[in-house]
Amino acid sequence: METDKVILSIKKSARELFRRYGYNKTSVNELAKHSKIAKATFYKHFSSKELILHAVLMDYIRENVQDILDKNVREKDLSTFLANTILRVSRVTYTVCNEFVGWEFIRESANAQEYLKTLSDDLEFLLLSSFIQNETIGQTVPEERLTFLIKSSKNIVFSFAFTAVTEADVRKNFISFQKEILPYLVQATLI
Repeated sequence: METDKVILSIKKSARELFRRYGYNKTSVNELAKHSKIAKATFYKHFSSKELILHAVLMDYIRENVQDILDKNVREKDLSTFLANTILRVSRVTYTVCNEFVGWEFIRESANAQEYLKTLSDDLEFLLLSSFIQNETIGQTVPEERLTFLIKSSKNIVFSFAFTAVTEADVRKNFISFQKEILPYLVQATLI
C-alpha cells in the first residue's frame, strides 16, 4: 500500500473504532488489525495513539468548520453569522470529544487533559485562520477581535464541558451560553 492509502486507512479505522469503543478502549493493535497493516507500519506513520486521535479529530472538525462557514453565509447580519458559527462549531467540538474520547476519560486523566489543551490550541488556530479566510468575516472584523471571540468562547465551552455531570447539564450550559453569554461576546467583538 502506498503511504497516502495507509494513512487514510488508519484514520478511517481510528475514526470508526474510537467512535464505537472510545479512545481509551481502543488499542494500537486493534487499529493496525482493522487497518490491515502491521503494528510497526502504524508506528511508522503515527508515533502514538494520541497522534492518530489528534489527526482524526482535527480532520473531522476542519470538515465541519468549513461546512458551517459555507452554510452560515446566508445569515441576515454579521452578528448573527458570528454567533451561529461560534455556537455550531462549539457543539461540533463538544460532540466530537464526547464521541471519540469520552468526557469521563478526559476529566479523570491528566494525559487526556494535557492533550485537550493541545487540541484546544489547534482548534483556536484552525478557527482563526478559517474566519480570516472567510470573506464575510475576514474583511470586516479585525484579527485581534476574532481572537478574543474565539478564545473566550472556546474557554467557556471547554470549562462547562469539564464541569457538566450529565448530558442535560451540557444542554443547559449550551442554552445559557447561547442566550446569556455569546451575544455579549459577539457585541464586544464588533464594537
